[in-house]
Amino acid sequence: MKNILYFGEKHPDYSVPVLNEREVRAAAGILFTFALVAFMNVVLVGNFFLIKVFIILFFIDFFIRLLVNPKYAPSMILGRLAVNDQKPEYVGAPQKKFAWSIGLALATFMLITTVFALASGLTTCWVCIICLLFLFFESVFGICVGCKLYNLLNKEKAQLCPGGVCEIVKKEDIQKINLVQLLIAFLFILFALYLFIFRPGVLQSQIITCGASNSSYSPCASYNNNAGSLPCGANNNAMPFNPANASAPCLFR
Repeated sequence: MKNILYFGEKHPDYSVPVLNEREVRAAAGILFTFALVAFMNVVLVGNFFLIKVFIILFFIDFFIRLLVNPKYAPSMILGRLAVNDQKPEYVGAPQKKFAWSIGLALATFMLITTVFALASGLTTCWVCIICLLFLFFESVFGICVGCKLYNLLNKEKAQLCPGGVCEIVKKEDIQKINLVQLLIAFLFILFALYLFIFRPGVLQSQIITCGASNSSYSPCASYNNNAGSLPCGANNNAMPFNPANASAPCLFR
């Protein structure tokens, strides 16, 4: 059993157990994709089936990571298959164990409230959003939020951090950002918010109204014929989705 129940791999060049960061990020990306689809089904359709499936699988995956071995967790296996041809990037296992403990705690909370107690509410929604943010930062930016908390709460600082952030003292020129770059990024975000909040009607003019009988294509047609219900409205006269008026069903359950 000792050959199975351990956390992190031993490497002759490092004093702490290590994990492959590429594999970890790939696993986080897989989980994030599933979680985002499930969460949007709750927000846009009010369907809790996918989110419950995800929570169960998420709990199982993190349970295996922490209490058995990360390399036997399903998402880590899929992540290893995805990046198998890439050179490993070794990171310290202790800080990942701390971060994933937070993930398991969040998964346990959602499992109890959403799957067993059937009491999804505002708190559960925010916990789900936090999980999404953690997975997003891990997979897209390589930023382990839990690992940063590890450094704040432990006397022994993390070693072998992703991207070498624990060892970087001075940034190289290619890492620096000037004022022009910041201004461009700021204006881009400002313009995106303007389109989303203040001008949704302009972009909605080409959206097919849900249940429109005269249109050549209706995204709700299959639901009308097969399930008898529409994913984007309560009846055939439902209006197109308006982000300005939208509300998440999970906030009111």
